[in-house]
Amino acid sequence: MTAEAAHESGQIQAGRGEPLVVLDGVDKWYGDLHVLQDIDLTITRGEVVVVIGPSGSGKSTLCRTINRLETIQGGSITLDGQPLPAEGKALANLRAEVGMVFQSFNLFAHKTILENVTLGPIKVRKQSKDAADKRGMELLERVGIAHQAQKYPAQLSGGQQQRVAIARALAMDPKVMLFDEPTSALDPEMIKEVLDVMVDLAERGMTMVVVTHEMGFARTAAHRVVFMADGAIAEENTPEEFFTNPRTERAQDFLGKILKH
Repeated sequence: MTAEAAHESGQIQAGRGEPLVVLDGVDKWYGDLHVLQDIDLTITRGEVVVVIGPSGSGKSTLCRTINRLETIQGGSITLDGQPLPAEGKALANLRAEVGMVFQSFNLFAHKTILENVTLGPIKVRKQSKDAADKRGMELLERVGIAHQAQKYPAQLSGGQQQRVAIARALAMDPKVMLFDEPTSALDPEMIKEVLDVMVDLAERGMTMVVVTHEMGFARTAAHRVVFMADGAIAEENTPEEFFTNPRTERAQDFLGKILKH
């Protein structure tokens, strides 16, 4: 099967999934600034949604509302049919269901790579150390850094640290993974190693919401591209349609600027 054919079949499968994350009329303000304006977005199980747009368009804020790192002032967000809890234990449980990978790796400097990956499963999921270590090593193997398990974050490159952060999020067996510009702090040669891990995740059927400037990833791994401008969703479509035939002037302007380079 060609990559295109595989992608098409993936698109059909993803489209059939039941809704996993539903944003309905979501509004968010910072003071007078209306950063998210009446956002309606449904992400189905197994779907990879890539969110792109100019700086300040609300992409990262959108991503962060899905695990309530940002609170919203209007509308609703549900995960697997349940509204996002406001605080306390229920919120901690929600965050265990939603893996998050940031621009900065946020690893614990004084813990080994393996300890970083197993901390959540042991503390939150109450797994035994043996079970968590076994699974942690499997995940480090999957992201290509099992041989670094006993090192500390400072001993790894940025690309390796980001792959640890992905393994750490996966160790919680999340229902959905959120990536907020996961490669923007990396040197160019490290970007590919992180994107390769993300493509592998997408191919394994992980539900993903990815805020990124990496248009190659958007073209190859996304089922759907969501283009944001000025706090609103200006356009959404399949990657093929979006990149070859953007419908809005904002999207045409944005693509014109970035695809020339």
